Amino acid sequence: MNARVLRVLEYDKMKAQLKMHAASSLGLKKIEELTPHTDFHKTKEELDRTQEGVKVLRLKGQAPLGGIRNISSHIKRAQIGGLLNASELLETADTIYAGRRIKAFIGAMTEDDIDLPLLKGIVDRIVPLTGLEQAIKRCIDDHGEVVDAASPSLRSIRQQIRANEADVRSKLEQMIRSSNQQKKLSDAIVTVRNGRYVVPVKQEYRASFGGIVHDQSASGATLFIEPQSVVNINNRLREAKVKEDQEIERILRELSGQVSEHVDELLENSGCLAELDFLFAKSYYARELEAVPPRLNDGGRFTFKKARHPLIEKDVVVPIDVELGDTFSSLVITGPNTGGKTVTLKTVGLLTLMVQSGLFIPVEEDSEATVFANVFADIGDEQSIEQNLSTFSSHMTNIVDILKGVDHKSLVLFDEIGAGTDPTEGAALAVSILDDVYEKGAKLVATTHYSELKGYAYNREGVMNASVEFDVNTLRPTYRLLIGVPGRSNAFAISRRLGLQESIIQRAEAEINAESRQVEQMITSLDEKRREAEAEEESAKKIRQDAESLQAELRKKLQELENQKNTIFQEAEKKAAAELEKAQAEAKEIIRGLRELQKQGQSVKEHHIIDAKKRLEDASPNLSKRHKEIKKQAKERQSFKPGDEVRVTKFGQNGQVLKKISEKEYLVQLGIMKVNVKVDDMERVKAERVTQPTRPITSVSAKPSVKPELDLRGVRFEEAMRQLEKYLDDAVLAGYPQVHIIHGKGTGALRKGVKEFLKKHPSVKESRDGGMNEGGLGNTVARLQ
Repeated sequence: MNARVLRVLEYDKMKAQLKMHAASSLGLKKIEELTPHTDFHKTKEELDRTQEGVKVLRLKGQAPLGGIRNISSHIKRAQIGGLLNASELLETADTIYAGRRIKAFIGAMTEDDIDLPLLKGIVDRIVPLTGLEQAIKRCIDDHGEVVDAASPSLRSIRQQIRANEADVRSKLEQMIRSSNQQKKLSDAIVTVRNGRYVVPVKQEYRASFGGIVHDQSASGATLFIEPQSVVNINNRLREAKVKEDQEIERILRELSGQVSEHVDELLENSGCLAELDFLFAKSYYARELEAVPPRLNDGGRFTFKKARHPLIEKDVVVPIDVELGDTFSSLVITGPNTGGKTVTLKTVGLLTLMVQSGLFIPVEEDSEATVFANVFADIGDEQSIEQNLSTFSSHMTNIVDILKGVDHKSLVLFDEIGAGTDPTEGAALAVSILDDVYEKGAKLVATTHYSELKGYAYNREGVMNASVEFDVNTLRPTYRLLIGVPGRSNAFAISRRLGLQESIIQRAEAEINAESRQVEQMITSLDEKRREAEAEEESAKKIRQDAESLQAELRKKLQELENQKNTIFQEAEKKAAAELEKAQAEAKEIIRGLRELQKQGQSVKEHHIIDAKKRLEDASPNLSKRHKEIKKQAKERQSFKPGDEVRVTKFGQNGQVLKKISEKEYLVQLGIMKVNVKVDDMERVKAERVTQPTRPITSVSAKPSVKPELDLRGVRFEEAMRQLEKYLDDAVLAGYPQVHIIHGKGTGALRKGVKEFLKKHPSVKESRDGGMNEGGLGNTVARLQ
């Protein structure tokens, strides 16, 4: 695509919005390199990739992409035998971990029968390299420091260092506590100069104190002296630290060598993570814009329904319906200035470029898009003072270049074609240019002020008029695009509305020739009929809404009656059961009396007693059975609508109604499954749509040893934010209710950055400054949720 066209259509501004959703510099680089595709199959594949990313976000809320680093330079330096420092090795391990985590995340979704073939194809190329990751993490901690456990030699050396440090500090502290020496000291402290432990001695006691001078204060009043008694210990300490540095270098070189053994896998992993970051950036952007995938065709036609320009605020932009390439291939838009003609052109152009870049677009469902080999645009004032060109000359120079490259696979956008010169000549030239583009088979959208072009669309097959609506009553444009209706001249109507004398308006109307007047009358008639049709459509919509509202109200009342009936029946059943129980008790009493008579020798037959008892039992109505039948009928009569939340009693789970299959059966979403459920097995929970979870459902393994505090003192700001992000994830997985972030006071920049980060993190419920016994302003306490 021509760079000037991308600039005119504000493609770079759209990419700036897209960059806000990248998780790493790898994704940012992919977005920087993004240009529209001109191949239909490549465009279709990119849209399908974005579709899978959107599906992941819909089901899981977000994708785990934290920890991705650009390690290309680290890998290449290791490949040629270079030594990677601890931070570079840690970034390599973090990137390996990020790849392993997203691979497991996508793998778990596919195991749950979620169809993600393109995403799975990317993550299948990621090599876990768990051994290399563990080797680095075993030797280097989250702060980028080589740990004691990196090697037995390093542990032994550091034990020697600690022992020597303790020894020298002990001797010096004894010295500064001595009453004989305290008067010779400027301050009773032990400090370090040039890597050696020293004490501050007053200048006048230099000769009597002895030892080696390593430094002095700015005033010269204090000398920092290493007493002779600790020189040997300091020497041993210095030798141990040299050995420590040598051992650390050996460990880093060994790890760098392991990295060099996996150069190809690491480069492939980085490439896959860049693709994934880019893919999910497009998916997050689609969610932000509330964009949808259009149906793609290779027939050169598009239909954008309720299309919105992505760079205009959603609550400000007026959606438009625009189509091209089906019944007509050229669209001529007329209307007043500031009426939205240029925005319409830019919307068509930018949405086309977005589709060809694999991005969803802010339109309604069932919109359609196509793939053009070239998009040409002449929009805005391209006047060049340096070239001494007028507005007309500048536009014409651009149009000449466009006409050289136009073919049947092109989309051409002209803004105010033919403007800037004599109206008669300009209109004639515009007609000729439009004819040339039309004859080459290109798709064309053009805006104009010339009334001659209104008739042009009527006289050419395949050309359609359109206009931006203008409300004469308010004297303001509505920004609606009306296809099939040319723009009418509002000059006389506006003048009359503003109070210009009728006689002047009539004389002006008399100056208009009969043909122009006839065209205006025709346009006015069309406009009136359109308004009548819209009014009737609005009335029909209102009637339908009233009918639906009445139907819903009747359904609600019917349900209330059913509930009342069930309540009444239950009360009646309780009352009848009580009466029945009383009657049975009396019957039992009668039978007992009969038996007593029998025992006394009276003539009472056993079968008489049995018959009497059976007649009493048969007389009791089966109320429970009747009640169950009524409840079953009530359930069969109740109805659900798509979006209702129900409990499926058969499975004991809640789900969401997707659609009605029959009077007795519905299709219900249970987790990731869609199940046909009978109405008998459904109970309404609440009549509202199930919302997606806001937090991601990820499966990651927490590091076993997570401390309840994170010390960021002395860490660069960017590195501190990276460590803080990873630490919060580990702390949440470890189950800590709260953690301490130690950042110190310093300039306050790190403290401010930590507080801002904690406010935005989804796992942090609240944060506060540390108390008096918690480090005060140098510590921030975060409560996790």
